[in-house]
Amino acid sequence: MKTVEGRRSEAGQGLAEYALLIALIAVVAVATLLFLSGSITSVLSVVGDSL
Repeated sequence: MKTVEGRRSEAGQGLAEYALLIALIAVVAVATLLFLSGSITSVLSVVGDSL
């Protein structure tokens, strides 16, 4: 049987996996924004000019 301490370490492992997943998503989002920054600036300029 597993002890209470064993369950705590499994919960901590799950939290660490979620943290790594969120960090990976954040890195991909920042990289995408940096890659598309020129296009985004152009679109926002067109929208701003049309207003």
